Amino acid sequence: MYLWFAAALLVAGELSGESELEAAEADPEVPGVVLEKDQHVFGVEGALKVGVAKPRLEWDPNGYVLFCPCMGRFGNQAEHFLGGLAFAKAVNRTLALPPWRTDRNVPFSEWFKTEPLERYHRVVGMEEFLVQLAPIHWPPGRRKGYCWRSRGDANPKCGMKEGNPFGPFWDHLGVDFDDYVFYDFTYQQTDTWIKEFPPSSHPVLAFKGAPASFPMRADHRRLQEYLQWTPTITIPGQDFIQTTFQGRPYLGIHLRNGPDFERACAKVEGTGSFMASPQCTDIMAGRTLSHKMCFPSKEEILRKTKNAALATRAKFVFVATDNNPMVEDLEQHLKSLKVKVHHLNPHLPQLDLYILGQAQHFLGNCVSSFTSFVKRERDIHNRTSSFWGVD
Repeated sequence: MYLWFAAALLVAGELSGESELEAAEADPEVPGVVLEKDQHVFGVEGALKVGVAKPRLEWDPNGYVLFCPCMGRFGNQAEHFLGGLAFAKAVNRTLALPPWRTDRNVPFSEWFKTEPLERYHRVVGMEEFLVQLAPIHWPPGRRKGYCWRSRGDANPKCGMKEGNPFGPFWDHLGVDFDDYVFYDFTYQQTDTWIKEFPPSSHPVLAFKGAPASFPMRADHRRLQEYLQWTPTITIPGQDFIQTTFQGRPYLGIHLRNGPDFERACAKVEGTGSFMASPQCTDIMAGRTLSHKMCFPSKEEILRKTKNAALATRAKFVFVATDNNPMVEDLEQHLKSLKVKVHHLNPHLPQLDLYILGQAQHFLGNCVSSFTSFVKRERDIHNRTSSFWGVD
C-alpha cells in the first residue's frame, strides 16, 4: 500500500537483507580499531553499525551501569531509560546503553543517536562493552546481578533471568550471572550507592530492571532532549509527512481505546496517580484522575479533535493507535471542515512517535507512557500538546 515506506526503509538501511548475526565476528582480542560498518562488526549479535573507525574502548575506573529495560512496551522502557541515565550520572558511572526490547533485542543506536547522550554523560553501547571490555574486566565467573529486596526479607530471590523478557534479554547478549548482591535503599540515595558499592570492588552494577522509578520523576523529563532519532526513523517519517501532508499543518492524536486499556481504566475515577498520569496531573494542582482522562468516550475524542482543528485550521489529522483509529467517525465529524484523516499502523511504532512529534498540535492520553514520550519531545521543541478529558 505504501511503496514509499519500503523505499524509505531501504534508504535508511532497515531492510538491508543481511542479518546482524551474519555481519558479526565475535573476536574481542583483535587489536587496533573497531571498524563498525557492514564489513566488520565485532562481538555479539546486534553490534552497532556506524560507518566510522572507532578507537578501542578504554576501561572506565569509575565503573559501569547495566540494566534490562524490561518493563512493558517502548513507552515504559523509554521512561525507565531516562531514569537509568540520570542514575548513572548521579553515581558517576558510565552507562552501557541497553538494547530496546521487542520480540528481540534492538541495539540502542538503531533508533537513537549516541552522540547527543554523550553531551550529558558517558555512555557506551552495551554490545561494545561486552565484546571489548567485559572479557577482561567483567569475565564469566565474576558477573554479579544486583537486585532490590525489602528490609527484613531473610530469603531474598533475585531472578535476574527469570521469565520473559529478562531471560531472552540477557541470553541474547550472552550474559549469565554467577552471584547476586542485594540492596534495600532507593536510587535517589546517591551517597549510599557510592559508599556501599565502590567501583574498586563493584566495577559493574548490573540490574535486573532499570535503576529508576515508574512513572518517571518530573526532573528527568528534560533528559528527553538527548534522545534524538536516527535516520532509520527520520527518513521514512519525513517521507510520510511530506508525501501525505505536502507541507501543510496537521494534528496528531494518540488513541488508547483497546479492551486492555478499558479494563485498566475501570477504577481510576478520583485516584491521584496511575501509570504515566503525572505528566498531566502535575500541572493541575489538586486535580485527580477521571475516567474520561484515561479512557475518553467517542464523543470526547470527536469534540476535542474538532476544537483543535478549528483552532489550528489544520486540514489533516494523523491517528496513532494500537486498536481502533476511528478514521470514518473522525472524517464524518470533521466533514464540514474538509479535514482528511490518516492512519499508518507501521511495523515500527517509533514512526508513529516521530510523526506525532512533528504535528502542529498533539492530543494524547494522560496515563499513557507512549503519549508521554511524545509530550516530552514536543516540550523540548516548544510545540503544543493537550490531553483527552482535560480542558
